Amino acid sequence: MIAAILLAGAASIASWDFWAGTLSPLITGITLNPDDLIRAVFGIKSVPILNGIHMTTGIIAYPIGYAFFARPIARTITPFLPWWIVGIGFGMGLFVFGFYVMAHLVAGMPAFMGWSKLTYASLFGHILFGLTTVAVFRVFGYGTTKN
Repeated sequence: MIAAILLAGAASIASWDFWAGTLSPLITGITLNPDDLIRAVFGIKSVPILNGIHMTTGIIAYPIGYAFFARPIARTITPFLPWWIVGIGFGMGLFVFGFYVMAHLVAGMPAFMGWSKLTYASLFGHILFGLTTVAVFRVFGYGTTKN
């Protein structure tokens, strides 16, 4: 399970960063920078610390959340759903956590950043993250169904 967590995290953060820094600017005109949200929430100014928090969250915390929270729920309540639906749901859950809980409730920003172009670019990035996470866990034999 540890290898699945770490590899899912590495692959997912790589897919997120590729979307955020390369594809999103080309498609939407928006470059996504998680450091800005982390800075607003915690007041941290050090770029290495901001990057460290971003990487630790993406590589370790979110995949652990999937392994021990989202996956067991999916296996218990919705074992009939295909893996990619679970991945989309996981990504949307991460998006709500980031853009509503952290940005709005903790940092006092508008809920979901006012549903701007940034919001939709970030939503897609989080869905991509969720799909990647679930796909890697599946490769390791940790699927979302009980069989």
